[in-house]
Amino acid sequence: MLYIGVDLGTSAVKLLLMDEKGAIKKIVSKEYPLFFPHPGWSEQKPEDWFEQTMAGLKELVSDCDKASIAGISFGGQMHGLVVLDKEDKVIRPAILWNDGRTGEETDYLNQVIGKDKLSEYTANIAFAGFTAPKILWMKNKEPENFAKIEKIMLPKDYLAYKLSGVHCTDVSDASGMLLLDVKNRCWSDEMCEICGIRKEQLAQIFESYEVVGTLLPEIAEELGLSADVKVIAGAGDNAAAAVGTGTVGDGMCNISLGTSGTIFISSRSFCVDSNNALHAFAHADGKYHLMGCMLSAASCNKWWMDDIIGTSDYAKEQAEITGLGENHVFFLPYLMGERSPHNNPNARGTFIGMTMDTTRADMTQAVLEGVAFALRDSFEVAKSLGIHIERTKICGGGAKSPLWKKIMANVLGIKVDMIESEEGPGYGGAILAAVGCGEFASVEEAADKLVKVVGTVEPDPELTAKYEERYQQFRQIYPACKELFDKII
Repeated sequence: MLYIGVDLGTSAVKLLLMDEKGAIKKIVSKEYPLFFPHPGWSEQKPEDWFEQTMAGLKELVSDCDKASIAGISFGGQMHGLVVLDKEDKVIRPAILWNDGRTGEETDYLNQVIGKDKLSEYTANIAFAGFTAPKILWMKNKEPENFAKIEKIMLPKDYLAYKLSGVHCTDVSDASGMLLLDVKNRCWSDEMCEICGIRKEQLAQIFESYEVVGTLLPEIAEELGLSADVKVIAGAGDNAAAAVGTGTVGDGMCNISLGTSGTIFISSRSFCVDSNNALHAFAHADGKYHLMGCMLSAASCNKWWMDDIIGTSDYAKEQAEITGLGENHVFFLPYLMGERSPHNNPNARGTFIGMTMDTTRADMTQAVLEGVAFALRDSFEVAKSLGIHIERTKICGGGAKSPLWKKIMANVLGIKVDMIESEEGPGYGGAILAAVGCGEFASVEEAADKLVKVVGTVEPDPELTAKYEERYQQFRQIYPACKELFDKII
């Protein structure tokens, strides 16, 4: 049998075809535009997602045995607000995960409602990118649109609805809305009241591996597929990527170096850190996870290479880097503000430490190291909870760089495992589809059988010691700049 994983990203949708043994048969990618209508705002049109997903699906299945396709599932960009009217038409462009417009609403939730209450209701506090502050922003700033809302959805769930006709979501993605009682895996009555919405406006909740329905007849006909093809709920991109890297069960770790960067720790039991610096979410395997998320990771390197120094030859630039652990230039990677652990949409990207002999390679190195140091900030929070991590998987575009993996292993001081497939959310989505179709008894069983480690980067004790000194310097820079960030935005 064949299974489709749909990775709905910020710049493109990537579709993956996998067989029952985990072999990837074909990958198709389709891009769509990103809009910035005001500084700090970030939007996309859900209609573009669906149009390009359909185009991608047609290409993906064009030369395979279509009768073998059993199921389709998703990994998708989290937190985005998709609102539909009573005719299921999109009311306004989706407000994305990296949108920073909700400062007032986030402050209201954290300061007036109170972080303690939010944590009690949802296991998390408000971050500017979360969905609930976006709903409040619509209520405050676009009351006419707010009054039209019949359904509130997340990005990947809009695709699932368009394919199946079912208004659905899954526990992992819903965890990032600040509307879910994460511990009990149900909608929070208190948060609905705070946001001025009814539970009926929210989608039906499923576990990530559960079947929500089958392809609508008209969709099946357009794609040339059977109307019996199952649509499985899927997961938020980070949880889907964790499934795709085998980060399921207890105490497993995955680092994702995509547009955003995450450190993801799976757990059989529910736990929350006292400062809510890490997100406490439901996991796609039926259990829970902790996650630290930085808003700009590989996108920092892309910005530096493409827009600042103007090159597409990333490997050549990195080849010029020598002297790891000895760079005196530091970079704060907060180009879109920051989430974990600072929760500050006003934070900004910052270079510090340059001198007259600073080279282009030093600056490039500082960008790579800055992302690694920022991820370690979240890693330190996990360690403070008594979580002991000796190794991590790694995925995302940045994971294709041998140098970056070496930096990451030595900044964190742990082993970094490379897996056979670096397709993260798309591969995880396909695995969830296989579980939903009964190919495997559980997500853990599927991950054990399908995910293969093909190499490991070991930390070097001498280099780890150098990076320890550099990290202790790095962690002092943000507190020194914090008040200035508030004044210069």
